[in-house]
Amino acid sequence: MPKKVRIPTPLRKLTNNADLVEVNAATIGEAIAELQSRYPGIQERLVDDKGEVRRFVNVYVNEEDIRFLENKETPLKDGDEISIIPAIAGG
Repeated sequence: MPKKVRIPTPLRKLTNNADLVEVNAATIGEAIAELQSRYPGIQERLVDDKGEVRRFVNVYVNEEDIRFLENKETPLKDGDEISIIPAIAGG
């Protein structure tokens, strides 16, 4: 069973305006790689040069921040929902 990935509005131009896509990955890192293979350019928006999730991008699995789980090694199971939330700055 695939995992659902919620795509934020700023990244939808890369996913042909899809707000929800499905992946068949075992970890968050694999999910990002699968997104990159299907939607070139999305990975550079999500991870830095070292391959770590960017500071201003929050990734959740079933509403739990992966930074408090296993980051990119966070395992995924059937039916999980991944949310990508870009941080909002303001003043």
